[in-house]
Amino acid sequence: MEIKTCGKPIDSLLEKVLCMNILSSDYFKELYRLKTYHEVVDEIYNQVDHVEPWMTGNCRGPSTAFCLLYKFFTMKLTVKQMHGLLKHEDSPYIRAML
Repeated sequence: MEIKTCGKPIDSLLEKVLCMNILSSDYFKELYRLKTYHEVVDEIYNQVDHVEPWMTGNCRGPSTAFCLLYKFFTMKLTVKQMHGLLKHEDSPYIRAML
């Protein structure tokens, strides 16, 4: 069963500047290669080390976590997948993505 959304477009759920920076980031473009839920979860496990919207430092690009969150928005997760994220025991960052 697919999760029902409130009908709003993805870019209205996040700050407009953040959405534009996510969509134009090289990292987000690399995420197109990830096709399955499990591949994205593995990427979170291996790459995410904080869940703030912006990277720290001077570059101020979108964080890895928010690029992956946007990727999840585009995948239309099922109820079972959402529960799997919430109960995932390998990393607190996987649970924090929701």
